[in-house]
Amino acid sequence: MVTSPIDGAPASHANGGTVGFNFDTPEEVDAWHRRGVEAGGVAIEDPPGIREASFGKLYLAYLRDPDGNKLCGLHRPEQ
Repeated sequence: MVTSPIDGAPASHANGGTVGFNFDTPEEVDAWHRRGVEAGGVAIEDPPGIREASFGKLYLAYLRDPDGNKLCGLHRPEQ
């Protein structure tokens, strides 16, 4: 899917794309997010938690790394 960046800023190498990491549990997502912030990343969007979409529930957490890349940790709970 290709869309305009949701923050309203122009698309760039670090805005308009997201690199995702799949985890086995919500706790792993939380640990990844916490370590990312401790390493200089910036928490963005909503706090880590469940998001509901047309394709079901996802446990998500978002960061911008020190280079500005958008990263996502995700867990797909049992439906």
